[in-house]
Formats: sequence, structure tokens, C-alpha cells
Amino acid sequence: MTHAELPRFWSIARRPRWIAALALALAVAAGFAALGQWQLERSLESTAVDERDTENPVPLDTVAEPQQVMTTEASGRLVTVSGEWVEGDDLVVTGRLSGRSDESGAAGEPGDWVIRHLQTADGASLAVAVGYGPVGAGIPSLPTGEATLTGRYVPSESPQVSDFEAGERTAIAVAELINLWPEPGLVYSGYLVLQDAPAGLATIAAPPPEADTELNLLNLFYAIEWVIFGGFAVYLWWRLVRDEQEKLALAALGDDAESPQPAALN
Repeated sequence: MTHAELPRFWSIARRPRWIAALALALAVAAGFAALGQWQLERSLESTAVDERDTENPVPLDTVAEPQQVMTTEASGRLVTVSGEWVEGDDLVVTGRLSGRSDESGAAGEPGDWVIRHLQTADGASLAVAVGYGPVGAGIPSLPTGEATLTGRYVPSESPQVSDFEAGERTAIAVAELINLWPEPGLVYSGYLVLQDAPAGLATIAAPPPEADTELNLLNLFYAIEWVIFGGFAVYLWWRLVRDEQEKLALAALGDDAESPQPAALN
């Protein structure tokens, strides 16, 4: 083989073994691309807007059950519930805010929240934040007996560090309320923020839950990584064909060097 007869890249690439290698590289790249698409979809799932209906009230027992962990469907939803107020279980949670944003962007003015104990028609216990008042104002005269309520059902807060046995309470923690109520029975894991406060208290602002649209960067990074792997599979095929071409070129140059040279003319 002379220098003029050196094989071109595509003449080598069209040989059966390299066509088969290309098919394998493309199959691997397609698999990596599918994995990349799956990771991209996972990343975009977290940016989907929460379109569930939270503003049309539904009966509480259709979205939540006592002694059960709060579901996404129930969290932040307007619900209705009927029951009877348990007298003697009213308490005040201090260090709270009204929840209504002021001009500075803060979550409202300081105040005390009044928490009541409602026993539902089926005998379960539900904590209800009925309203807020000025700091230190205490609990006004509130309705007793049977009640039908509408409000937003929200998750319980974490137990507080303060001494709730001594009367200092800054969190609405169902786990603590169970220890304060004489006969709690079955208890709902969340609490209700009343939509309309009774006379003597102001309504606590309870806006709809905000949709979580944070992009999952880790899954996005994995998606890009799989695409790079797919490109590398095709590059590896090209590099192997190129190596074969260079090997044949070196062999051809060796043959030229070993071939006899014509004798010099006198």
C-alpha cells in the first residue's frame, strides 16, 4: 500500500465491524438520553404549580382522619366541620402575629391567639385557632355549645421549648394540647384557623398555601451528565475508527520504507 492509497476515515467507518460498533454506540447514547430525559422530568416536576382546589370548603372528614398524618390534599385546605365546644379547654398562645402583612412586609401586628377545643360529631378532638386579640388581653366571652365551623386546616407546629405547664405557650402543637385536654380521645393531627372570628377577637389571616416551584438542581445536573455520557459513547466510536486509520497509515509508511529503491543511474 503506497502513501497515495492510505484509507480515508469514512472508508474505514463503512466496514462491517465499525458499522456494528456505531450501532452499539448509538444504542448506548439513546439509553443515556432516555435517562437524561427522565432526570429532567424529575427536575421539572418540582416546578409544577400546585393546581389543587384549596378554596372551595369540603367536609373535614373527607380529606383527613383523626390519628393520621396530614396529607398534601388536606394541608392548607378550607374545610367545614361540626361539633361542640369543650368548656374549660380554651387557652392563649402568646408571641403570635395576626398574619396580615403590613407596609413593611412583616406578617402583621403582634397579638395573642385564642385556641379552643372542638369535639366533632364523631367524638374526635380538633384544635381551633378562633382569632387573635391584643397582647395580654386574655380570652373574651366566647360562644359555647354546638358549632358549625369553616376554616383553613393547617399542619401542627413543633412542640415549643417554653414551659407550657406553667402557662407559657408560643406554639400550636397538637402533641402538647393532648397533654392539656382531660379527655382528648382521637385527635386530628392539624388544627383549624377559623375563617371568621367570634365577637371580641379579630380574624387570623390564613392565606392559601404557596406553590413550591423550586427547581431541583441535582436532578438537572444528572440530566446534563447523562447527555454528556451519550456524547462520549459516540466520540469513543469516532476515536477507535481514527486509531484504526492511523494504525493503517503507519503500516503503509513502514511498507514504503522497506520497499527496494531503484538503482542510481551512472
